[in-house]
Amino acid sequence: MDQDLAQRVISVIAKTQHLDDAKITLDSRYEELGIDSLDGINILFALENEFDISIPDEAAKQIRSVRQTVEGVEKLLGNNSAAAG
Repeated sequence: MDQDLAQRVISVIAKTQHLDDAKITLDSRYEELGIDSLDGINILFALENEFDISIPDEAAKQIRSVRQTVEGVEKLLGNNSAAAG
């Protein structure tokens, strides 16, 4: 897992939710952070803008933790670079 990517995702989550990014780890679950489904949608929009990606609705419904978020973004970025290359 790309640590720079993970930190960028954590920063987006922190900024979107007005949380201290030091309190967010890869193992944090959205529920623990007080993030509900509406907050999750806002996070996904912010991630799409940050990384210039499109997150499929079906994939978005499965995301419940920071680790899943990072892995999903990483996968989409990998698919984009494979398609571009």
